[in-house]
Amino acid sequence: MSEAASGPASDARPAPVAGARAPMMPMEEALERLLSQVSALGRTESVTTPLARGRVLAQDLVSPLDVPPYDNSAMDGYAMRAADVAELAAQGGEGAVLPVSQRVPAGSVPVALQPGTAARIFTGATVPAGADAVLMQEQCEAIADPAGASLGQVRIRGALTPGLHIRRRGEDLRVGQTVLSAGSRLNAASLGLAATAGAASLTVAARPRVALFSTGDELVLPGQPLGPGQIYNSNRTTLHALLLAMGCEVRDLGIVPDTLDATRAALRDAAKDADLILSSGGVSVGEEDHLKPALEREGRLDLWQIAIKPGKPLAFGEVTSVGGRTWFMGLPGNPVSSFVTFLLFVRPVLLRMQGATQLAPRGFHLPAEFTWTKADKRREFLRAKLSDAGGLQLFGNQSSGVMSSAAWADGLIDLPPGSTVEPGQLLRFLSFNDLF
Repeated sequence: MSEAASGPASDARPAPVAGARAPMMPMEEALERLLSQVSALGRTESVTTPLARGRVLAQDLVSPLDVPPYDNSAMDGYAMRAADVAELAAQGGEGAVLPVSQRVPAGSVPVALQPGTAARIFTGATVPAGADAVLMQEQCEAIADPAGASLGQVRIRGALTPGLHIRRRGEDLRVGQTVLSAGSRLNAASLGLAATAGAASLTVAARPRVALFSTGDELVLPGQPLGPGQIYNSNRTTLHALLLAMGCEVRDLGIVPDTLDATRAALRDAAKDADLILSSGGVSVGEEDHLKPALEREGRLDLWQIAIKPGKPLAFGEVTSVGGRTWFMGLPGNPVSSFVTFLLFVRPVLLRMQGATQLAPRGFHLPAEFTWTKADKRREFLRAKLSDAGGLQLFGNQSSGVMSSAAWADGLIDLPPGSTVEPGQLLRFLSFNDLF
């Protein structure tokens, strides 16, 4: 039985006619194929909470306490009973006056409030039992005791209702409540919430180990002189930075010479301790593109033509020659194509490896501030910037070799196949802040 006939239905494709190009694969199908094969690595580690930013939580965090743990004041002012003030107000006069029976700074333990009195209280301090409202000090007038024998009195200048300016016990978190769920990617706010619940450390997914290399004899590292026909290797720097932003451990193998033996040796070396091998360049089928035959000898490789622009060629496979299985992803060599395909394909794979539950980036619909007449049969990802008015401005040169378009942009416009754009048209925008 042929491989196509024995494989899953989603892999069944008509055999290409000799000499004809294989049909391009929709982006959603490519993602489904990738994510159906990759699973969570399952390795975890404990990380001090302040250092866990960007990591993926591996275990639910459950609150061991109520937050806040007691009713406390949201203002500097005076704690009192609303009924006492209402009773005094009904008797007439310029304003109700109550004697101050105690002073309650934050961190102290107050006594129950004596009926018909007020307590001087400060932000965060425990509200005395019996008090049901706090009036901010700006709406109060302190009246000192001339003899200094008491804490004085307070004249009420504002309206008072039960519950005013009191933060109730447990209004943020309750004992036993799931504070953060496993699979969440942690940001500064979620780390602050974890600390609020008293978590000094968090159990997170271990960092994926990624081996990175580039192919191409024309590539030179920045800082070295350029020879004839050579260019600087920008993809190495871009991909390294993106991998670090995704919480990975990166082993940089540099530039691999354009020979079959060197490429095979690089793959074997990378597979010894990596979860994923990532390369840029050499994913075509030219005479100097050795990744395909190298992967076929060291494991397996699928070469896909994805119906997106930029970034049509994408390679996915595995290295098995060293006794285990190490995933391989090969990105195009053009710098913008490499950048975009990392965000669209490598990013969700790395999140899946870490057990993240949210793999797809959020999209926002914003109005265009430009005209686009060049409809393409492929799904396009245009580099765009947010204007001060909240619209989308387009970089003038959308070539896959112009990296300045990505550095200038705030994100990508996700433009469906065959689309043109008129000013004011709502477009789906993927923010780099979310993608990174």
